[in-house]
Amino acid sequence: MRIKCLSNDRKRPNLNCSILADVTMCYSSCCNCQEVCSVWPALRFLQNCQEGLTCMLVFTITAAVLGMFQFGYNTGVINAPQKIIEEFISEVYRDRTGKYITEDFRNLLWSVTVSIFAIGGMIGGISAGTIANRLGRKGGLLVNNIMGILGGALMGFSKLSHSIEMLIFGRLFIGFNCGLNTALVPMYLSEISPLTLRGGLGTLNQLALTIGLFLSQVFGVQFALGTSTGWPYLLGIAVIPAILQLCLLPFCPESPRYLLISKQQESLAREALQRLRSSSQIEDDIEEMKAEEQAHQQEVEITMWQLIKNKSLQLPLLIGVVMQLSQQLSGINAVFYYSTNLFMAAGLSETTSKYVTIGIGIVMVIMTLVSIPLMDRAGRRTLHLYGLGGMFIFSIFITISLLVKFLYEWVMYVSVVSTLSFVVFFAIGPGSIPWMITAELFSQGPRPAAISIAMLVNWFANFVVGLVFPMMLFGFESYTFLPFTALLAIFWTFTYKKVPETKNKTFEEIAALFRREDVININGMNIPRKSIQSGEFLFEDKPVEDCPLHHHHHCQLEELPTRKKNVEVTPNHLEDQL
Repeated sequence: MRIKCLSNDRKRPNLNCSILADVTMCYSSCCNCQEVCSVWPALRFLQNCQEGLTCMLVFTITAAVLGMFQFGYNTGVINAPQKIIEEFISEVYRDRTGKYITEDFRNLLWSVTVSIFAIGGMIGGISAGTIANRLGRKGGLLVNNIMGILGGALMGFSKLSHSIEMLIFGRLFIGFNCGLNTALVPMYLSEISPLTLRGGLGTLNQLALTIGLFLSQVFGVQFALGTSTGWPYLLGIAVIPAILQLCLLPFCPESPRYLLISKQQESLAREALQRLRSSSQIEDDIEEMKAEEQAHQQEVEITMWQLIKNKSLQLPLLIGVVMQLSQQLSGINAVFYYSTNLFMAAGLSETTSKYVTIGIGIVMVIMTLVSIPLMDRAGRRTLHLYGLGGMFIFSIFITISLLVKFLYEWVMYVSVVSTLSFVVFFAIGPGSIPWMITAELFSQGPRPAAISIAMLVNWFANFVVGLVFPMMLFGFESYTFLPFTALLAIFWTFTYKKVPETKNKTFEEIAALFRREDVININGMNIPRKSIQSGEFLFEDKPVEDCPLHHHHHCQLEELPTRKKNVEVTPNHLEDQL
């Protein structure tokens, strides 16, 4: 793989560097903070940015998101060969006992095979905080690949060994691997990404996930690996991203934020940051990390239980949890797992329904690519609101199309368009934002514990939807999507009222948003609001665009007994964190 570095200096020819030939330092000095590296279409929108995206950063992100690819692939891979694996289960049972398996027991074994993946994910997710603190973000990902290789190997050799147990335990181990990946990868990416690119690069979590999901659908068709002889290879492919990540990650730096704040190793943090930025000008990043460390020294070691009891962190924790629920309880998993049945219920043939289901994967990948440049322009909160609102509208259209499918032939096309539009709006917001925003809402101390809780909730909700939706499909029939419609309305309202915008804010600035009732930031110092006398002039951090006098460079907030107003003063102004 070759990376083309585009220099801002027009007098200087474009230079090429091969990160696989020398991953620690690119050839020449082509990858400095004033240049942009373009590797694949997902990152082309960043070719106009002036700093931050270096070859080493791209290489590190590519290696890290292989974990999310693993998650996406193993989420969708088990669905296509269902009937074939059920036949395998029946065959093994008959060979062992000499009897034919009952349908109920076979369905039970199949349900265990599918659902144990989510159970492993919950265990991996809740373990992420401890592993991230002890082994580091990169170290945790490296060790986690052992579980990925073990799980993939067990699934791949289950037919050869004639063992249902190997298949089930393989799904458990790969579930643990994916659960840990869903926590560590977003955490790692958020800590190594430059502030101005954090949103767009965070979206690559969802992009890798959707590519994995799409490939699992393609490989699972009958003319590929969805056959009686091909399904072990289909499941065993899981070892490839694990081995690839195990080979690539050793060349990547550890999170500088983890090294400086958690391990107190400033020299190593500087070295890692210089590699990521390909520049020695890293003092701004170091100072920002030190400011966060100083503000949160009491939170260096915090457990999940301490996090839950901490009143000042309960609101961001609630937001993180609800954001995860807005992803999993939006109805998108019902579309992924049962889209073929939904299309058949709307009147399409089985063959056509399978191809439209693959089309859903293509739409997910394309729309995730589209959302990347929007993430740092429109902002997380805005995109999440648009996404939930669009899903709410088209969930109603899906319900209508299921209700009137017998009246008009063209209604089946309304069902397809509504489902694809539902997926489009999911990709714009709820698909990617919950993965990154939980890491953004917390400072270094409570972040691992918060992500562990969020991932536990995410995986548990995933498990519940997979378990309950078939019963909903049987009980509610054409009204199956109405519960999701109601939940989408609730999530939209919560996001509108409670979720802050985190675009272009440092972790400390985001944390300060939740302290606004207790303290006020004046010239860089956190001072209790109650200690300020009425009528005093305060200098507060306030973004220029939020100031009524935004056409001036500076403003001053005058606090009066009954109201506040902004007045122009001489330049001595900081940005408002409130």
